[in-house]
Amino acid sequence: MDRSRCAWATSAPEYVTYHDEEWGTPLHGDDALFERLCLEAFQSGLSWITILRKRPAFRAAFAGFRIDAVAEFADDDVARLLADPGIVRNRAKVLAAVRNARAAQQLQEGLSALLWSFAPAGGRPRPRTLAEVPATSPESTAMARELKKRGFAFVGPTTAYALMQATGMVDDHVATCFRARP
Repeated sequence: MDRSRCAWATSAPEYVTYHDEEWGTPLHGDDALFERLCLEAFQSGLSWITILRKRPAFRAAFAGFRIDAVAEFADDDVARLLADPGIVRNRAKVLAAVRNARAAQQLQEGLSALLWSFAPAGGRPRPRTLAEVPATSPESTAMARELKKRGFAFVGPTTAYALMQATGMVDDHVATCFRARP
């Protein structure tokens, strides 16, 4: 069946699947949100399709993005990751993932509760076109500021907003998209 989708989601089969099955769907759970936070950070400066295609390798390399496992990574794990051609081999981003796992362990409320506390309350106008979709929001700026305060790295307002979009904290499906929530 031919469906109307957000325009960004039509250029590759991986995008179609990601858009139709994941993007904008509310996601909860500390480890699940940790994975998305890490992948959004790894995406910084790259195309999201690169990350989608490497996601299985990322999951294998980062112990399924289990916070407690990644927090235990040591120098030999970092060296292993930097030698793994299946992932994005950026030292700063690899070190940020380990640092962020350790910071997540320290959150009394848990990562999921902290991140979702920044989800905007109430409705807002649905974007009619991709041009109306913002790159940041006051909430993503506040989220990034709080995460940095708590020891997280590679979590600027744009990365935070992309995380919010991906995990359903905001619904930026354009008005004509079949996935747009009423």
